[in-house]
This record gives sequence, structure tokens and C-alpha cells, in this order.
Amino acid sequence: MAVVELNKNTFEDAVKDNSFVIVDFWAPWCGPCRSFAPTYEKVSEEFPDIVFAKVNTEDEQEIAAHFSIRSIPTLMVFRDNIIIYSEAGALPEAAFRELVSKAGELDMDEVRKQVEEQQ
Repeated sequence: MAVVELNKNTFEDAVKDNSFVIVDFWAPWCGPCRSFAPTYEKVSEEFPDIVFAKVNTEDEQEIAAHFSIRSIPTLMVFRDNIIIYSEAGALPEAAFRELVSKAGELDMDEVRKQVEEQQ
């Protein structure tokens, strides 16, 4: 699946309607964001069942503010509508691939249980 651009009209549905979504918060002027983009694209092609999305923080300041994005690039991983990872900084290709694999291996029943216990 190709990387999709999300905006305030499509973000919520993308996360709600897909069980596994990875979002790259970026901006056109950000050098590390531009450097990470080819890695993000390449790894996205290896995981066709996952939605890889991008949010341009310049155009979508409301989304960036909602998630308190203070540094870019920031990667956020959603599984079953739960944020399981959120970290600023571009990752090397091998580390990003490992993150995607490990996120896919999580037992989401256990994660939901932990979330309920924290609330």
C-alpha cells in the first residue's frame, strides 16, 4: 500500500477503520523529515497490510496540536485505535523495520487490559 496523506477530515477514520496505522508527522522544511521519507516509503512496501500515513504539520496544525507534536519527524503507531508508540526522531531503516515488526507482534488483548488498569 502506498503512503497516504492524512488531514483533519481523514485522520480519525484512518485510525478508527484500520487495525494498524503508522503516522509520520513531518514538514516540508524539515531536513531530517525529508531524509527519513525514502526509508518510510521503502519499509511501507514491505508491510502491505499496514496503513503508512503522513501528516504535514504545517498544513495540519490542529492534528499536530492534538497529539502535542513538538519535534519532527515524530512517528506514532496505532494498533486497534490505541497509541502504542510515539517518539520523535528519524530511525535508521533497520530500526524502523524492527519497530514495525515488534508492533505487529504485540498482544493487543494484553495492551487493552493494561490500558484499562491505568484508567
